[in-house]
Amino acid sequence: MSEPRCATCAFRAKYDNNPKSILGRIWRWHIGFCPGWKGYMKSLSDKERKKIQKKYGLKK
Repeated sequence: MSEPRCATCAFRAKYDNNPKSILGRIWRWHIGFCPGWKGYMKSLSDKERKKIQKKYGLKK
């Protein structure tokens, strides 16, 4: 499996720009079960992971 491109995901950018947009809401729903997102989060340092969890309101 290739490396997840979550850091540069266009849908993630849509969410960052307008969380209430259709594409932004789809991205937010999608990360709840996406194996790529889970791998991406595991690849981050603890500090960066906590920063993203706070930014997107994610549970541990």
